[in-house]
Amino acid sequence: QILDQWFESEPLKATLATDAVIGAMASPQTPSSGYVLLHHVMGALEGQRGAWGYVAGGMGALSQAIASAAAARGAHIFAEKVAGLCVRGAGTLARAPEVPSGFCPQPVSRVLLGRDGRAQGVALQDGTEVRSKVVLSNASPQLTFLELTPREQLPKDFVQRIQQVDTCSPVTKINVAVDRLPNFLAAPNARDDQPLPHHQCSIHLNCESSELLHRAFAEARDGRPSSRQVPLRPMIELCIPSVLDPGLAPRGCHVVSLFTQYTPPVLPGGRPWDEAARDAYADTVFDCIEAYAPGFKASVVGRDVLTPPDLERIFGLPGGNIFHGAMSLDQLYFTRPAPGYSGYRCPVPGLYLCGSGAHPGGGVMGAAGRNAARVALEDFTWL
Repeated sequence: QILDQWFESEPLKATLATDAVIGAMASPQTPSSGYVLLHHVMGALEGQRGAWGYVAGGMGALSQAIASAAAARGAHIFAEKVAGLCVRGAGTLARAPEVPSGFCPQPVSRVLLGRDGRAQGVALQDGTEVRSKVVLSNASPQLTFLELTPREQLPKDFVQRIQQVDTCSPVTKINVAVDRLPNFLAAPNARDDQPLPHHQCSIHLNCESSELLHRAFAEARDGRPSSRQVPLRPMIELCIPSVLDPGLAPRGCHVVSLFTQYTPPVLPGGRPWDEAARDAYADTVFDCIEAYAPGFKASVVGRDVLTPPDLERIFGLPGGNIFHGAMSLDQLYFTRPAPGYSGYRCPVPGLYLCGSGAHPGGGVMGAAGRNAARVALEDFTWL
């Protein structure tokens, strides 16, 4: 309805509608999908409203930049040991022991609580304890409160609410290495095969109509990955990071990132995703791209297919959800992550949620982290 008020072109409306359903098991017809569209375009970059940016060196470079800024102000970082949690004590934290050769990263096993129920730091799987007065978690609410925090220290209604958070995700991410620049029928490559402006942008495929998106969603809702049959085709957002950051690939070659929907977390009959199912879905996606850019399949030299269960297993995303929970109206604002706890504090004093599962939600903007840090600083003097 929002897009209909402003635009007439169906392909344009459908392309814009992809930002209303990105990362969501929803269609453009789903109530509250208009907010998700707003969430993706409400910001600005270098004075350009609604613009997105690419991090040179990949997203890891952003984490390194934040870490460098923190270290410059005296923070000690235990990257090899503490992943997803930040701790702050009464003074400067002691440095972690020297990491031996071949050390395997030790994830956090639990949040340490004192007799008064306050957070006192974290314990790692190898038994190491990092003591602190404040613990900030940018892990998901499910991981933070249902696995790392002693359940008996949390109100039953709070635990129930976290258990009920909708984390269903339709996303399968496919990373592709190709030996040439994709050549699209709608905008053929230059004779010298140098990248053109459209190669520097997000390219949306299978988005000729909103009905296409809705029917692809309906397939996944019924437990079937979006198929190659017309009009049931997967939604594809394609970008080529190596065009903007040539160091990511050898000269003449490129890295292609495919953000695709819709794939259910479990296949029909309760079957899990296996290698054959991953390959079949990836082949479907590549067949679709081939129709827009002939020769794409022949250019592929490697691919990595990450279904929703893979995204959960590798990155700790609940249900594979990139936002740590659906960005629906019942899970936003004062209800994120649970009613009464949208202010970053939780039932455990000294423990704060600062990731995508906290207000205002997902996206690489740092708002949840900044807000949580300010709240923790306010509380620090009396903890």
